[in-house]
Amino acid sequence: MVQRFDVTGPDGVRLAAWEFREPDSEGPDGRPAVLLLHGLMGRAFHWAGTARWLAPRHRVVALDQRGHGLSDRPSAGPYTREAFVADAEAAVEQLDLAPVTLVGHSMGALTAWQLAARRPDLVRALVICDMRASALGAASQRDWEDWFRRWPLPFPTQDAARRWFGEDDPWVERPCPGRGDFFAEVMQQGPDGWRPLFSRRQMLTARETWVHDAHWEELAQVRCPTLVVRGLDGELGRAEAQEMVRVLPAGQYAEIPDAGHYLHYDQPAAWRAVLEPFLDGVPAGP
Repeated sequence: MVQRFDVTGPDGVRLAAWEFREPDSEGPDGRPAVLLLHGLMGRAFHWAGTARWLAPRHRVVALDQRGHGLSDRPSAGPYTREAFVADAEAAVEQLDLAPVTLVGHSMGALTAWQLAARRPDLVRALVICDMRASALGAASQRDWEDWFRRWPLPFPTQDAARRWFGEDDPWVERPCPGRGDFFAEVMQQGPDGWRPLFSRRQMLTARETWVHDAHWEELAQVRCPTLVVRGLDGELGRAEAQEMVRVLPAGQYAEIPDAGHYLHYDQPAAWRAVLEPFLDGVPAGP
């Protein structure tokens, strides 16, 4: 069972939050809370598989971040780091999730560790899924602008979008079914075909606010137990991931073979095998 809640960001932006429950559950019952934060271009329902096995033992909420999913997409923004972190903070407080375990993928992981550094009183534990702490730089942003221009929109069907992102996208070196599934789920049907739920211009604006900066200082401020997870073929290299663990006061490391950036799609069983023991080991207190 999935129930929607609306969260209001500090600037009035309406955010869609989704609580995943077992069919006979009536609401919060003291189970430890988990907030799932998707990455850039993602949506809350990308976490549906993870949420299903978390729900029996946790209160599980996933957030559509601003500009994504069914949350507001204000044309003027802001799409800054401060805005994304403040939205996650609002979700934790308005839904009474604290102390919460934050599980973030890619940009959502950066949001999670920035919130953990800013409001340690709200966060019990943290999971960083395939997100770098180093700066990506201006060249990376130009590459993304070029990639967005190459999308053959509109797609005639949702399956056509799945095939293009998973098999035909010239930006990737080898077929990646998990990537295709990820992008198929953020496509919506319109009069002329299938287009993304999000604005590519807004995604570039959001990305612009963090790709030029490194985030090691904020990472070092995270005091709660933290798991850094990388896909063996993902965007976070092993050396950087291990350095992130070293910088974290309570860091742990895990990697998932045969997985890329979208590792919770590529290898869901292996993803569960590294996440579940970590969550089970998190102390019950704040």
